[in-house]
Amino acid sequence: MQLHRWQEVAEAISSMAVRGAPAIGIAAAWGVVLAARSGDDLPTAIRGLRASRPTAVNLGWALNRMQAALGSASPVDVDALAGVAAALQQEDRLLTQRLVDVIAAAHARGLLCHAWLDETRPRLQGAALSAWELGCLGVPCTVIVDGASGLLMRRGEVDAVMVGCDRVAANGDVANKIGTYNLALVARAHGIPFYVCAPGSSIDRATVDGDAITIEERDAEEITHAKGVGVAAPGAQAWNPAFDITPAHLVTGFITEFGVLRPPYREVLSALPLPNQL
Repeated sequence: MQLHRWQEVAEAISSMAVRGAPAIGIAAAWGVVLAARSGDDLPTAIRGLRASRPTAVNLGWALNRMQAALGSASPVDVDALAGVAAALQQEDRLLTQRLVDVIAAAHARGLLCHAWLDETRPRLQGAALSAWELGCLGVPCTVIVDGASGLLMRRGEVDAVMVGCDRVAANGDVANKIGTYNLALVARAHGIPFYVCAPGSSIDRATVDGDAITIEERDAEEITHAKGVGVAAPGAQAWNPAFDITPAHLVTGFITEFGVLRPPYREVLSALPLPNQL
């Protein structure tokens, strides 16, 4: 896919052609570069990109970095702006690789023999993306329907649960794909540790707790249709929140570039050397 205008980048983010909170931020950064190269109004472009996915804090983090790089110079130095976007991309690549290594290293050391992957309805990120990524790493995995996790845990076939995140509030509450809260509750009920993989760019100390996080609601047709074919009864209503909030007390630890963080989260997160996200 080739994108040539910032509006196309915003649409790719909104339609989830670009997935994963860090990747969303990097795509938005390059969207600002495209806007600058096209001579578009940059404040308008930044507002439009910022509105494309409201829950992922990485989006605002990257756009704030780009906005700071703009300064007050006129005309805009497009090459310098592209340099900032490239630096953000390289920074994210190195960080993402470190977090991916959690799975790869565990498998290489014999600690992870097999991974169960929730399909992640309705967009099937687990079935389509996570399964592909683990396949590239050579990690044996099996895709399950989202509702099967409790049965597996009851059978004693799960030792730990690991999820990603789109935003971590200052108190440790986590916004992540819908169904994460259910998974955390089931893990707690079975005494299974629940870990969240969180790059520093996803930690939002300006948001006091999960109740202050905007939850994106998407088109009901993602639920009522599959690949354009209706699967729900004609006229059936559907509610499609893309994310939910997992309370901090259900999180065993955060796996970050700073190491594994454990409670008390408000104090631990406040001490991290994070870049300014405001």
